[in-house]
Amino acid sequence: MQLKTMPKKKPLSAGRAPLFLFLCQMISALDVPLDLVQPPTITQQSPKDYIIDPRENIVIQCEAKGKPPPSFSWTRNGTHFDIDKDPLVTMKPGSGTLVINIMSEGKAETYEGVYQCTARNERGAAVSNNIVVRPSRSPLWTKERLEPIILRSGQSLVLPCRPPIGLPPAIIFWMDNSFQRLPQSERVSQGLNGDLYFSNVLPEDTREDYICYARFNHTQTIQQKQPISLKVISAKSSKERPPTFLTPEGNESHKEELRGNVLSLECIAEGLPTPVIYWIKEDGTLPVNRTFYRNFKKTLQIIHVSEADSGNYQCIAKNALGAVHHTISVTVKAAPYWIVAPHNLVLSPGENGTLICRANGNPKPRISWLTNGVPVEIALDDPSRKIDGDTIMFSNVQESSSAVYQCNASNKYGYLLANAFVNVLAEPPRILTSANTLYQVIANRPALLDCAFFGSPMPTIEWFKGTKGSALHEDIYVLHDNGTLEIPVAQKDSTGTYTCVARNKLGMAKNEVHLEIKDPTRFIKQPEYAVVQRGSKVSFECKVKHDHTLIPTILWLKDNGELPNDERFSVDKDHLVVSDVKDEDGGTYTCAANTTLDSVSASAVLRVVAPTPTPAPIYDVPNPPFDLELTNQLDKSVQLTWTPGDDNNSPITKFIIEYEDAMHEAGLWRHQAEVSGTQTTAQLKLSPYVNYSFRVMAENSIGRSVPSEASEQYLTKAAEPDQNPTAVEGLGTEPDNLVITWKPLNGFQSNGPGLQYKVSWRQKDGDDEWTSVVVANVSKYIVSGTPTFVPYLIKVQALNDVGFAPEPAAVMGHSGEDLPMVAPGNVRVSVVNSTLAEAHWDPVPPKSVRGHLQGYRIYYWKAQSSSKRNRRHIEKKILTFQGSKTHGMLPGLQPYSHYVLNVRVVNGKGEGPASADRGFHTPEGVPSAPSSLKIVNPTLDSLTLEWDPPSHPNGILTEYILKYQPINSTHELGPLVDLKIPANKTRWTLKNLNFSTRYKFYFYAQTSVGSGSQITEEAITTVDEGKKAMASRQVDIATQGWFIGLMCAVALLILILLIVCFIRRNKGGKYPVKEKEDAHADPEIQPMKEDDGTFGEYSDAEDHKPLKKGSRTPSDRTVKKEDSDDSLVDYGEGVNGQFNEDGSFIGQYSGKKEKEPAEGNESSEAPSPVNAMNSFV
Repeated sequence: MQLKTMPKKKPLSAGRAPLFLFLCQMISALDVPLDLVQPPTITQQSPKDYIIDPRENIVIQCEAKGKPPPSFSWTRNGTHFDIDKDPLVTMKPGSGTLVINIMSEGKAETYEGVYQCTARNERGAAVSNNIVVRPSRSPLWTKERLEPIILRSGQSLVLPCRPPIGLPPAIIFWMDNSFQRLPQSERVSQGLNGDLYFSNVLPEDTREDYICYARFNHTQTIQQKQPISLKVISAKSSKERPPTFLTPEGNESHKEELRGNVLSLECIAEGLPTPVIYWIKEDGTLPVNRTFYRNFKKTLQIIHVSEADSGNYQCIAKNALGAVHHTISVTVKAAPYWIVAPHNLVLSPGENGTLICRANGNPKPRISWLTNGVPVEIALDDPSRKIDGDTIMFSNVQESSSAVYQCNASNKYGYLLANAFVNVLAEPPRILTSANTLYQVIANRPALLDCAFFGSPMPTIEWFKGTKGSALHEDIYVLHDNGTLEIPVAQKDSTGTYTCVARNKLGMAKNEVHLEIKDPTRFIKQPEYAVVQRGSKVSFECKVKHDHTLIPTILWLKDNGELPNDERFSVDKDHLVVSDVKDEDGGTYTCAANTTLDSVSASAVLRVVAPTPTPAPIYDVPNPPFDLELTNQLDKSVQLTWTPGDDNNSPITKFIIEYEDAMHEAGLWRHQAEVSGTQTTAQLKLSPYVNYSFRVMAENSIGRSVPSEASEQYLTKAAEPDQNPTAVEGLGTEPDNLVITWKPLNGFQSNGPGLQYKVSWRQKDGDDEWTSVVVANVSKYIVSGTPTFVPYLIKVQALNDVGFAPEPAAVMGHSGEDLPMVAPGNVRVSVVNSTLAEAHWDPVPPKSVRGHLQGYRIYYWKAQSSSKRNRRHIEKKILTFQGSKTHGMLPGLQPYSHYVLNVRVVNGKGEGPASADRGFHTPEGVPSAPSSLKIVNPTLDSLTLEWDPPSHPNGILTEYILKYQPINSTHELGPLVDLKIPANKTRWTLKNLNFSTRYKFYFYAQTSVGSGSQITEEAITTVDEGKKAMASRQVDIATQGWFIGLMCAVALLILILLIVCFIRRNKGGKYPVKEKEDAHADPEIQPMKEDDGTFGEYSDAEDHKPLKKGSRTPSDRTVKKEDSDDSLVDYGEGVNGQFNEDGSFIGQYSGKKEKEPAEGNESSEAPSPVNAMNSFV
């Protein structure tokens, strides 16, 4: 039987440590050394309910030990799982752990199931638990339409969450759109089911973003429900009402929970005012240390629930108008749990033994036995074995009796499975505790000396003290079954060597350990209670006496925590000093002294009181220090001392020391060091070859003093440089040079006179020796005559009259670049579409680049149109592709054109030679709109159209398409007529048209690819002469003299009335002008209606309606392409458009492109005045 070994040097502390150590040893008491034959033991396995992440590989653990090492096999869903047949499943070498590689292919759902591992060797077989493997799931919320909720103030409300069912279940919380948790209270709270309960609503509950979130921790995803909108309408007075329960429903409910879990009971009530919840247990009291209230006492939780917690629990909801009760009947069931679990049994041939498997549960679990994974009822019979319920008895065992037994205790709520082996061995004793282990114990405390052993049959253990001592007996000592010797009260005379002897019939073994007894740590002087005035200083003393072989550490605590991080608290060897005591410094101060074996502590209370009244001090920055003196002057250090000035009633916290280098940077003071405000001396480190002067400044809480007078000067000796230049680079500026640059050292860094630099270089890939040159204190050196673009190793080393700096590290640079020598070859072009092509080329040899490859550059240009109508070259376009790319896209090409390109390689110097020109053609595209469209020679029944071909035909024109339709007086569109016109025409006459009719025309060209952009125009056939003669005979009333005289008289009358009104108003009279204006509004600003013949507001919602708001046709009937897509509706939308006297439009201009015309008539609103002007011909 093996016991847990102790380390080589193990101190034992007081208290419960010996008992803890003893229990740990008993747990491992039946471990068999791994060099001995033994059945398998499962050491690690995956949990019974194993939820996996479907985004990661599945790892099902099964580890076991044994001698010989066990082999492993698996079952899945009760049948053998042949992992060799599944390429995604592998087993770790020397292990039973399965790795299922679903990252490359496969789905986690395919491998759902119940897995069980078996570890087997010649002595038996151990089995794992049934491992149920399920992938985690985080489903989305089902889409639903959530209607807004409108309630009156004071009503109750439940906002449902109903999260999707995931695995494991989601964690529910409510937030708004800004991901801020919604505030909860006794009135508003979230239930265990995730719903949000309102005991009564208030107007401030109004919001549109009540959002329920479900967090699935296993997959680290969060799902969101659709936002719920709530509007609470304020009520003048909300009727108060007694409480009723929102959940649970009714007067009674039942709850079942499993032993060991957390019992959660919930009651949420509504009412006005908001009810308060109380809990009682009808037939007992609530357990004090296991009961917790959550969610504003609406949830009662009892942790580690047991059968004794069964019973009736009552929740009571109260408000000023009454109370309501609900009783929850709780039943606690239990999955199986161990009373006595079976343990490994090691027997020698011929011995007897028992395995006990005792479990409890509610309902009572059923006990079944297996041997080597097979039910004992069908296993091979063993004459040494007898089963009696939960006990197996072994008698006269032999080596063949070795096996692994499984005990299964199960009920409806779960199961327990334990492996315990029977190992029949014949082994002489062996002691497993390390020889000569040293134990150190404080005097008057227990000492436990370990003697871990193994043997079969079980050895007997004896302890001896000294070399010739007799066996120790239990009158003074305690001998434990696991071999440990306990000395209950160790004294100084307990020090010595102890021998442990183990014996059985096959032999004997012994081991020596050593025990030292140490003096305890105790206080000589401990902190004492203190009362101090605010702003003063207090000191606590703490001195201890300890064993001279132990080193104590002293730790000061304030109120059982760390001391404040404040410079006012200082600790030396035996004292804690608090300066400038403040009110918050009051409390308990503890001195704790610790050694490796024991610890002691003592505490004292500090009480801070107000100081006696004194004249208010004057606080200011300190006076500067004085009497600076340099002593201990060495090559690289000096000691500076000074006398502090007055602190001006604020303690000096620190001194700042600065230096001046009169040789290199005269007049410039730099920071040297800082020291505590209690110091008046400082040891300063110095650099060589510097003429130092020092000054000191004092600082307190108010600020910093002015500097002191400068000290005497001190010149340090010169030395070789201790550093080299930085930022060393090598970069050629010409094809045959290498420019080496660096950041030089400053005078302070030179460490001596005669600063120079040793510049060294050699080719990186050659066998040349280093070439070196020494230069003055400069920052650049040029190496001439270098090969083009060759890598060099470069070093720059500082030196002065004393010597050289340390050897510098080499950096790499390059000599200068030259233009590339070779053009890219095998240039080819693939046309993607009419405006896009892709060029490919072969890269040039790297050596021919002669520099850093920056990329490739394509020059391309349009040579001539494929239609042979345009042979004019345009300027070349350039595209650069970075790096080593060997292909690139050429966008923005013109359809049906011939292009030429070449490719060049680019380095830091420039471009290389161009490749051979490569030509390519772009296919046809759709044409642009015709360049112009004008309508000439209108007659009663005909119109003639003239146009210019498209400026960009983008191919061979096949025909023109003309669509037109009439527009009646109500601006409705007539039927659409299509007409195809040969491509060689530029003029066309339409006949048989209606007289005095407006027509709208849509005109575009076509190639074999498709139709191009359209151009539109409107025109009117001429008026019938008979109607025109009738109109000419009408008299224009506005030109008659009598009408002009009448209008003047009316104007004069209005002017007189206005004067009268003004006079009466100044005399205090009232004239209801506003009422009359409202009753008789100016007709010119009334909206015009269709039914009375006037014009109403016109808006063109569709681009293809016949007339745009405010559109006008030029008198020459010619429309350019750019103008044909515009109308005043587009310009004037949302703008206060106006007209000048000549009819021109004033307003913001913006253009729109007309859409395809719609066939048939369109609904139209009333015309605008401008349209009426245009249609009146």
